[in-house]
Amino acid sequence: MTSPAIIWIKLEPGQLKAMQIGAVIMSVAALVVACGLDFQFYRGGRTPAGLIFAPTALLCLYHVVVGAKRRFHRWGYARTGAELHVAHGVFVHTETSVAFHRVQHIDIAQGPVERICGVWQLVLNTAGTRNSQIRLPGLSRETAETLRDEIRQHIRVDKE
Repeated sequence: MTSPAIIWIKLEPGQLKAMQIGAVIMSVAALVVACGLDFQFYRGGRTPAGLIFAPTALLCLYHVVVGAKRRFHRWGYARTGAELHVAHGVFVHTETSVAFHRVQHIDIAQGPVERICGVWQLVLNTAGTRNSQIRLPGLSRETAETLRDEIRQHIRVDKE
């Protein structure tokens, strides 16, 4: 018997901005380290100026402009029956399915970058130790609250 095809829902566009801001923050940190290393090696007469900084800057530019978009487009989620499916990953693609009856605690959360970009994340905590927390970023507040309430309703019904 074949299961029905899963229809994946994309994240809110604000999540792309959040991913790009996160990539900029990481890139700035990497560029500071590269600049320090470049200066140390250049001052010691071991390398020409920019040997470390220039390639790092190119990688950081790729990370912000191209990498964030690729990661964003690989995220998706679907709700089928009593399960939530979450997919993500560029190099290692991961698909996680969570049965609602396994959920022990559910939250919606928003960090400072997400707040700026107007997106929320749904956080599911399940029984077990390995991969017991599933995060679904890039949701509107309305979508996050709706999913949270639907999952809570399933949890209540399963416990009765």
